[in-house]
Amino acid sequence: LAIAAAMYLLTAIGITVGFHRLLTHRSFQTQKPLEYAFAVAGSMAVQGPVISWVSDHRKHHAHTDEDGDPHSPHVGHGDGIRGVLSGLWHAHSGWLLSSQGRADWKRYAPDLYEDPGMRAIARHFVPLVVVSLLLPGLLGYAVTGTLAGAATAFLWGGLVRIFFVHHVTWS
Repeated sequence: LAIAAAMYLLTAIGITVGFHRLLTHRSFQTQKPLEYAFAVAGSMAVQGPVISWVSDHRKHHAHTDEDGDPHSPHVGHGDGIRGVLSGLWHAHSGWLLSSQGRADWKRYAPDLYEDPGMRAIARHFVPLVVVSLLLPGLLGYAVTGTLAGAATAFLWGGLVRIFFVHHVTWS
């Protein structure tokens, strides 16, 4: 559980502070190495490559609740209870299956697209996901010295942690 909590904090801060406040909204400035560290931690939250995530979110703000918003619950889902439920599903996680990662990087995140470090982090999204899953298992094995400890840490610090970070972010 300590490994799960540590991985949760690392990746949740990577998404909320890194991807969202720093890289999407530029709410504060920091040195490049720390900016890249936030981008790596956010990538390990398994919500998509950094430039893709930032582009989608900036597009969302550019078109909030109108055509072009990648995850609006209010546009194009129909009327009545069925439309409300369809919009709720789309906004929470359905958009991941239909429109995630489709925002134009050059238009919505030119600052990140032109940064070779950010492009490298975005290109290495899949290896970062693998690290995000293997690291808890390796830590579990290091702490317990058993495969059961590794499997337990992989489950809680990897899979369950990703589930919670996703649902907290999207809520």
